[in-house]
Amino acid sequence: MGTAAAAAGTAGVVGWRGANASTAEATQPAGLGGEREPVTLTWWGNHAWEIRCGQRVVLTDPWLTRFKTGTYSAEGADPGTRVVSEPAVVDRYVSTADAVLVHHGHYDHIPDVPYVARKTGATVLGNESHLNLLRAMRAPGDQLSQVSGGEYLPFDGFTVEVFRSVHSCGGKRHQFAFPGTRPGVVPPRPRTIADLVEGGTLAYVITIGGLRILSLSTAGFDANELRDLQVDVVLAAPGGEPGVTDRLLQTIKPVKTVIATHWDDFDQPLDKPAVDWGGLTKLRTSVETAGSTFVTVDHLRSITL
Repeated sequence: MGTAAAAAGTAGVVGWRGANASTAEATQPAGLGGEREPVTLTWWGNHAWEIRCGQRVVLTDPWLTRFKTGTYSAEGADPGTRVVSEPAVVDRYVSTADAVLVHHGHYDHIPDVPYVARKTGATVLGNESHLNLLRAMRAPGDQLSQVSGGEYLPFDGFTVEVFRSVHSCGGKRHQFAFPGTRPGVVPPRPRTIADLVEGGTLAYVITIGGLRILSLSTAGFDANELRDLQVDVVLAAPGGEPGVTDRLLQTIKPVKTVIATHWDDFDQPLDKPAVDWGGLTKLRTSVETAGSTFVTVDHLRSITL
Protein backbone atom coordinates (compact mmCIF):
# COMPACT_ATOMS: atom_id res chain seq x y z
CA MET A 1 0.00 0.00 0.00
CA GLY A 2 2.78 2.63 0.45
CA THR A 3 1.00 5.19 -1.73
CA ALA A 4 -2.35 3.93 -0.48
CA ALA A 5 -1.27 4.20 3.15
CA ALA A 6 -3.73 6.24 5.10
CA ALA A 7 -3.35 7.48 8.59
CA ALA A 8 -1.71 8.20 11.89
CA GLY A 9 -0.04 10.56 14.31
CA THR A 10 0.46 11.61 17.88
CA ALA A 11 -2.17 13.03 20.16
CA GLY A 12 -3.04 12.98 23.83
CA VAL A 13 -4.57 9.76 25.10
CA VAL A 14 -7.90 10.48 26.77
CA GLY A 15 -9.48 8.26 29.40
CA TRP A 16 -7.19 5.33 28.71
CA ARG A 17 -6.00 2.51 30.89
CA GLY A 18 -3.54 -0.33 30.54
CA ALA A 19 -4.94 -3.58 29.26
CA ASN A 20 -4.53 -5.15 32.71
CA ALA A 21 -5.62 -2.17 34.77
CA SER A 22 -8.87 -2.40 36.68
CA THR A 23 -10.42 1.05 36.35
CA ALA A 24 -10.40 4.23 34.25
CA GLU A 25 -13.49 5.81 32.81
CA ALA A 26 -14.43 8.76 30.65
CA THR A 27 -17.87 9.76 31.92
CA GLN A 28 -20.57 10.51 29.35
CA PRO A 29 -24.31 11.06 29.64
CA ALA A 30 -26.76 8.38 28.55
CA GLY A 31 -26.18 7.38 24.94
CA LEU A 32 -28.57 7.30 22.03
CA GLY A 33 -29.06 3.56 22.35
CA GLY A 34 -31.01 3.72 25.62
CA GLU A 35 -30.01 3.04 29.23
CA ARG A 36 -26.23 3.27 29.58
CA GLU A 37 -23.75 0.75 30.89
CA PRO A 38 -19.95 1.13 30.77
CA VAL A 39 -18.48 0.14 27.40
CA THR A 40 -14.73 -0.41 27.13
CA LEU A 41 -12.89 -0.15 23.81
CA THR A 42 -9.38 -1.63 23.69
CA TRP A 43 -7.13 -0.95 20.69
CA TRP A 44 -4.95 -3.70 19.27
CA GLY A 45 -3.55 -1.47 16.52
CA ASN A 46 -4.73 -0.85 12.96
CA HIS A 47 -8.54 -1.36 13.00
CA ALA A 48 -8.45 -4.16 15.57
CA TRP A 49 -10.74 -3.21 18.47
CA GLU A 50 -12.24 -5.16 21.33
CA ILE A 51 -15.57 -3.59 22.33
CA ARG A 52 -16.72 -4.97 25.66
CA CYS A 53 -19.79 -4.41 27.83
CA GLY A 54 -20.02 -6.80 30.77
CA GLN A 55 -19.63 -10.28 29.32
CA ARG A 56 -20.48 -9.22 25.74
CA VAL A 57 -17.57 -8.74 23.33
CA VAL A 58 -17.50 -7.51 19.73
CA LEU A 59 -14.25 -7.54 17.74
CA THR A 60 -13.51 -5.46 14.64
CA ASP A 61 -10.94 -6.74 12.11
CA PRO A 62 -8.84 -8.53 14.75
CA TRP A 63 -5.42 -8.62 13.08
CA LEU A 64 -2.68 -9.05 15.68
CA THR A 65 0.09 -11.02 13.97
CA ARG A 66 1.37 -7.84 12.25
CA PHE A 67 3.90 -9.49 9.91
CA LYS A 68 6.28 -7.02 8.29
CA THR A 69 5.03 -5.60 4.96
CA GLY A 70 6.78 -2.26 4.38
CA THR A 71 3.39 -0.63 3.86
CA TYR A 72 4.39 2.77 5.22
CA SER A 73 7.94 2.76 3.87
CA ALA A 74 9.01 4.80 0.84
CA GLU A 75 8.93 1.63 -1.28
CA GLY A 76 5.49 0.59 -0.11
CA ALA A 77 4.25 -2.92 0.61
CA ASP A 78 5.82 -5.84 -1.24
CA PRO A 79 2.91 -7.66 -2.96
CA GLY A 80 4.79 -10.94 -2.56
CA THR A 81 4.83 -10.73 1.25
CA ARG A 82 3.62 -14.02 2.66
CA VAL A 83 0.39 -14.07 4.66
CA VAL A 84 1.04 -15.29 8.20
CA SER A 85 -1.18 -15.90 11.22
CA GLU A 86 0.47 -16.76 14.54
CA PRO A 87 -1.95 -18.26 17.09
CA ALA A 88 0.51 -17.71 19.94
CA VAL A 89 0.40 -13.96 19.26
CA VAL A 90 -3.39 -13.86 19.00
CA ASP A 91 -3.71 -15.83 22.24
CA ARG A 92 -1.94 -13.05 24.17
CA TYR A 93 -4.88 -10.74 23.58
CA VAL A 94 -8.02 -12.54 22.39
CA SER A 95 -9.89 -14.58 24.96
CA THR A 96 -13.55 -14.42 23.96
CA ALA A 97 -15.88 -12.86 21.42
CA ASP A 98 -19.53 -13.01 20.45
CA ALA A 99 -19.18 -11.37 17.03
CA VAL A 100 -16.35 -10.48 14.65
CA LEU A 101 -17.03 -7.69 12.17
CA VAL A 102 -15.04 -7.83 8.93
CA HIS A 103 -14.91 -4.44 7.21
CA HIS A 104 -12.86 -5.36 4.12
CA GLY A 105 -10.54 -8.09 2.91
CA HIS A 106 -7.05 -6.57 2.98
CA TYR A 107 -4.05 -8.27 4.57
CA ASP A 108 -4.04 -5.93 7.57
CA HIS A 109 -7.63 -6.85 8.46
CA ILE A 110 -8.50 -10.54 8.01
CA PRO A 111 -5.53 -12.98 8.25
CA ASP A 112 -6.14 -13.76 11.94
CA VAL A 113 -9.94 -13.94 11.67
CA PRO A 114 -10.11 -17.70 10.92
CA TYR A 115 -8.14 -18.54 14.06
CA VAL A 116 -10.09 -16.02 16.17
CA ALA A 117 -13.33 -17.60 14.94
CA ARG A 118 -12.18 -21.11 15.83
CA LYS A 119 -10.89 -20.00 19.24
CA THR A 120 -13.96 -18.03 20.31
CA GLY A 121 -16.87 -19.57 18.40
CA ALA A 122 -17.94 -16.04 17.42
CA THR A 123 -20.28 -15.22 14.56
CA VAL A 124 -18.25 -13.62 11.75
CA LEU A 125 -19.98 -10.98 9.61
CA GLY A 126 -18.71 -10.07 6.14
CA ASN A 127 -19.77 -9.86 2.52
CA GLU A 128 -19.50 -12.67 -0.03
CA SER A 129 -15.92 -11.87 -1.02
CA HIS A 130 -14.72 -11.54 2.56
CA LEU A 131 -16.29 -14.84 3.55
CA ASN A 132 -14.90 -16.64 0.50
CA LEU A 133 -11.40 -15.43 1.40
CA LEU A 134 -11.99 -16.63 4.97
CA ARG A 135 -13.24 -20.01 3.76
CA ALA A 136 -10.07 -20.30 1.68
CA MET A 137 -8.12 -19.74 4.92
CA ARG A 138 -10.07 -22.53 6.65
CA ALA A 139 -12.45 -20.43 8.71
CA PRO A 140 -15.30 -22.51 10.21
CA GLY A 141 -18.10 -22.23 7.67
CA ASP A 142 -20.96 -22.60 10.12
CA GLN A 143 -19.89 -19.41 11.93
CA LEU A 144 -19.85 -17.20 8.81
CA SER A 145 -22.79 -14.85 8.23
CA GLN A 146 -23.01 -13.11 4.86
CA VAL A 147 -24.15 -9.48 4.89
CA SER A 148 -24.17 -6.78 2.25
CA GLY A 149 -25.59 -3.64 3.88
CA GLY A 150 -29.04 -2.88 5.27
CA GLU A 151 -29.08 -5.66 7.86
CA TYR A 152 -30.18 -5.05 11.46
CA LEU A 153 -28.92 -7.96 13.54
CA PRO A 154 -29.90 -8.44 17.20
CA PHE A 155 -27.46 -10.42 19.34
CA ASP A 156 -27.70 -11.19 23.05
CA GLY A 157 -26.83 -7.85 24.65
CA PHE A 158 -26.06 -5.79 21.53
CA THR A 159 -27.16 -5.11 17.97
CA VAL A 160 -25.22 -4.67 14.73
CA GLU A 161 -26.38 -2.59 11.77
CA VAL A 162 -24.58 -3.08 8.45
CA PHE A 163 -23.95 -0.34 5.88
CA ARG A 164 -22.42 -0.40 2.43
CA SER A 165 -19.22 1.63 2.37
CA VAL A 166 -16.16 2.35 0.20
CA HIS A 167 -12.43 2.05 0.70
CA SER A 168 -10.49 5.29 0.89
CA CYS A 169 -8.40 6.14 -2.16
CA GLY A 170 -5.81 8.71 -3.08
CA GLY A 171 -3.21 9.91 -5.50
CA LYS A 172 -3.60 11.36 -8.97
CA ARG A 173 -5.70 8.42 -10.16
CA HIS A 174 -7.70 7.90 -6.93
CA GLN A 175 -6.56 4.35 -6.30
CA PHE A 176 -6.08 1.93 -3.42
CA ALA A 177 -4.08 -1.25 -3.09
CA PHE A 178 -5.27 -4.70 -4.19
CA PRO A 179 -8.78 -3.96 -5.48
CA GLY A 180 -11.08 -6.73 -6.64
CA THR A 181 -13.70 -9.16 -5.39
CA ARG A 182 -14.01 -12.93 -4.92
CA PRO A 183 -17.69 -13.82 -5.46
CA GLY A 184 -18.96 -17.28 -6.31
CA VAL A 185 -16.37 -20.03 -6.03
CA VAL A 186 -14.01 -20.06 -3.05
CA PRO A 187 -10.56 -19.04 -4.34
CA PRO A 188 -7.29 -20.87 -3.68
CA ARG A 189 -5.83 -20.28 -0.25
CA PRO A 190 -4.29 -16.78 -0.13
CA ARG A 191 -0.51 -17.02 0.05
CA THR A 192 0.61 -13.43 -0.41
CA ILE A 193 -0.84 -10.07 0.58
CA ALA A 194 -1.78 -9.43 -3.06
CA ASP A 195 -4.17 -12.40 -2.81
CA LEU A 196 -6.15 -10.64 -0.09
CA VAL A 197 -8.14 -8.22 -2.20
CA GLU A 198 -10.30 -5.46 -0.74
CA GLY A 199 -13.47 -7.31 -1.75
CA GLY A 200 -15.83 -4.41 -1.07
CA THR A 201 -16.01 -2.41 2.15
CA LEU A 202 -18.62 -2.40 4.90
CA ALA A 203 -19.32 -0.07 7.82
CA TYR A 204 -21.08 -1.11 11.02
CA VAL A 205 -23.00 0.51 13.86
CA ILE A 206 -22.69 -1.44 17.11
CA THR A 207 -25.22 -0.57 19.80
CA ILE A 208 -23.97 -1.97 23.09
CA GLY A 209 -24.53 -0.80 26.65
CA GLY A 210 -26.77 1.94 25.25
CA LEU A 211 -23.84 3.37 23.25
CA ARG A 212 -24.01 3.64 19.44
CA ILE A 213 -20.61 3.24 17.75
CA LEU A 214 -20.00 3.80 14.02
CA SER A 215 -17.04 1.68 12.93
CA LEU A 216 -15.20 2.76 9.76
CA SER A 217 -12.09 0.84 8.76
CA THR A 218 -10.88 3.45 6.26
CA ALA A 219 -11.39 7.16 5.67
CA GLY A 220 -13.85 6.36 2.88
CA PHE A 221 -17.62 6.24 3.39
CA ASP A 222 -20.86 6.21 1.42
CA ALA A 223 -22.66 9.52 2.05
CA ASN A 224 -26.00 8.13 0.87
CA GLU A 225 -25.78 5.29 3.38
CA LEU A 226 -24.76 7.42 6.37
CA ARG A 227 -26.71 10.62 5.75
CA ASP A 228 -28.20 11.93 9.04
CA LEU A 229 -27.04 8.83 10.91
CA GLN A 230 -27.10 9.44 14.66
CA VAL A 231 -24.41 7.83 16.80
CA ASP A 232 -22.48 8.61 19.99
CA VAL A 233 -19.00 7.59 18.83
CA VAL A 234 -17.20 7.26 15.50
CA LEU A 235 -14.10 5.13 14.92
CA ALA A 236 -12.55 7.22 12.13
CA ALA A 237 -9.41 6.59 10.08
CA PRO A 238 -7.17 9.30 8.67
CA GLY A 239 -6.05 9.51 5.06
CA GLY A 240 -8.06 9.33 1.87
CA GLU A 241 -9.05 12.19 -0.38
CA PRO A 242 -8.69 15.79 0.85
CA GLY A 243 -11.57 16.86 3.08
CA VAL A 244 -13.07 13.37 3.42
CA THR A 245 -13.40 13.52 7.22
CA ASP A 246 -14.94 17.00 7.01
CA ARG A 247 -17.57 15.57 4.66
CA LEU A 248 -18.17 12.58 6.93
CA LEU A 249 -18.85 14.79 9.94
CA GLN A 250 -21.15 16.99 7.85
CA THR A 251 -23.03 13.92 6.58
CA ILE A 252 -23.88 12.29 9.89
CA LYS A 253 -25.62 14.11 12.74
CA PRO A 254 -23.28 15.94 15.15
CA VAL A 255 -21.32 13.36 17.13
CA LYS A 256 -19.87 13.69 20.63
CA THR A 257 -16.70 11.65 20.29
CA VAL A 258 -14.39 10.59 17.45
CA ILE A 259 -11.74 7.97 18.23
CA ALA A 260 -8.84 7.64 15.80
CA THR A 261 -8.33 4.21 14.25
CA HIS A 262 -5.95 2.71 11.66
CA TRP A 263 -3.38 5.44 12.33
CA ASP A 264 -0.33 3.40 13.32
CA ASP A 265 2.56 2.04 11.25
CA PHE A 266 1.74 -1.64 11.75
CA ASP A 267 5.26 -2.79 10.91
CA GLN A 268 6.10 -1.49 14.40
CA PRO A 269 5.60 -3.74 17.46
CA LEU A 270 2.18 -3.91 19.05
CA ASP A 271 3.71 -3.94 22.53
CA LYS A 272 5.41 -0.58 21.90
CA PRO A 273 3.77 2.87 21.61
CA ALA A 274 2.01 3.42 18.30
CA VAL A 275 3.95 5.26 15.58
CA ASP A 276 1.91 7.74 13.54
CA TRP A 277 2.31 7.19 9.81
CA GLY A 278 1.43 10.83 9.24
CA GLY A 279 -2.33 11.34 9.00
CA LEU A 280 -3.36 12.01 12.56
CA THR A 281 -2.92 15.79 12.61
CA LYS A 282 -5.34 16.35 9.72
CA LEU A 283 -7.84 14.00 11.32
CA ARG A 284 -7.63 15.87 14.63
CA THR A 285 -8.14 19.21 12.87
CA SER A 286 -11.25 17.98 11.05
CA VAL A 287 -12.76 16.52 14.21
CA GLU A 288 -12.12 19.54 16.40
CA THR A 289 -13.34 21.92 13.69
CA ALA A 290 -16.62 19.98 13.68
CA GLY A 291 -16.93 20.51 17.45
CA SER A 292 -16.41 16.88 18.44
CA THR A 293 -14.03 15.53 21.07
CA PHE A 294 -10.99 13.88 19.48
CA VAL A 295 -9.51 10.84 21.21
CA THR A 296 -6.49 8.65 20.57
CA VAL A 297 -5.85 5.39 22.38
CA ASP A 298 -2.37 3.88 22.34
CA HIS A 299 -1.56 0.24 21.62
CA LEU A 300 -3.13 -2.16 24.12
CA ARG A 301 -4.80 0.71 25.97
CA SER A 302 -8.50 1.21 26.60
CA ILE A 303 -11.12 3.90 26.92
CA THR A 304 -14.31 3.34 28.91
CA LEU A 305 -17.35 5.35 27.87
